[in-house]
Amino acid sequence: MTEYPLQELALIKQKRMEEAEKVLREKKLALEKEEEKLGKIQEERNKVKVHKDDKLAQLRETLDKGSTSDKIQQMKQYLKVVDERLKIADKKVKDQEKVVTASEAAVKAAREDLFKKQQDVEKLDIHRKEWEKEMRYLELQEEGRLTDEMGSTIHHIKKRKKHG
Repeated sequence: MTEYPLQELALIKQKRMEEAEKVLREKKLALEKEEEKLGKIQEERNKVKVHKDDKLAQLRETLDKGSTSDKIQQMKQYLKVVDERLKIADKKVKDQEKVVTASEAAVKAAREDLFKKQQDVEKLDIHRKEWEKEMRYLELQEEGRLTDEMGSTIHHIKKRKKHG
């Protein structure tokens, strides 16, 4: 049988699909790392939040006991520092959430690209099967024609021998 005329194209499409699979794996890995990073940043922020809540409770307790205004002022100042740390931690979390969202979008785009390339490969596979089926049909027709010609030729030779 003759070689499939779109063989080179089929190989190119296959390579592109394999490359898209590799890109998708890389994007998924990157997403996992960003999600891990987000988890760590959220943990850090939660520790700051707990620390702030502890200091607030300590301040209330000190106020209830009627401590000196210097100590209360000191505690309020420290709370402002903790509050600032919490704002910074919250911003880090929000920034990392944006990175994770972008990474998720990259995974989605890579998945869609892979799907499209898989479809291209499948279409060519279907085309190849149809082409091979057509080639087999044409070969069988040609064989049939040759068999008919041979039969006809043998018949004429036998006929000549009889009459001649």
